[in-house]
Amino acid sequence: MKIVETAIPGVMIIEPRVHRDERGFFLETYHLEKYRDGGIGAVFVQDNHSRSSRGTIRGLHAQLRRPQGKLVRVIEGEIFDVAVDIRRDSPSFGRWVSVMLSAENFRQIYIPPGFAHGFCVVSEVAQVEYKCTDFYDQAGEISILWNDPQLGIAWPPAVAMNPVLSARDLAAMPLTNMLDVLPRYEVAGDANDYNPEGRN
Repeated sequence: MKIVETAIPGVMIIEPRVHRDERGFFLETYHLEKYRDGGIGAVFVQDNHSRSSRGTIRGLHAQLRRPQGKLVRVIEGEIFDVAVDIRRDSPSFGRWVSVMLSAENFRQIYIPPGFAHGFCVVSEVAQVEYKCTDFYDQAGEISILWNDPQLGIAWPPAVAMNPVLSARDLAAMPLTNMLDVLPRYEVAGDANDYNPEGRN
């Protein structure tokens, strides 16, 4: 297994070791000790699974009261996956990183609490599974505009021209409209620190 730091500290890409033979393949999709040794010490409490058609954009989503770290992988198809730092005062506030995840490359991305997450589907369909560090909290969820010009996410052009969006994501707001409620980056801590209530 190989764990690669991205341009934003705390967001990591995992390239698991895949054992292949004439029967197919085998891999470990999560191993607490190995991931912890690689710098991902998160404890996961909920697993989610989605299926989406080509052109679907899900996101950008985050939870304020119960921020979630996520370990994301694809079991069918391919997606363009995005993490956005929404921690006020973070050196990387408003910056984003992306990775192509597919059933063929077996990559995963770990997104710590304090980040917004989204993805778009570039294959005919995609099934996405992800582990979460806290439970779903509908009342504490926010949606950030997928094409917020201040973020400037370089979505794949074929999807960005005609995205398929939920009503919630169509009504999402730019990040700057939410500054008062966003989690705060804590300089004294490490790159994954945040204040879930957004207090000074």
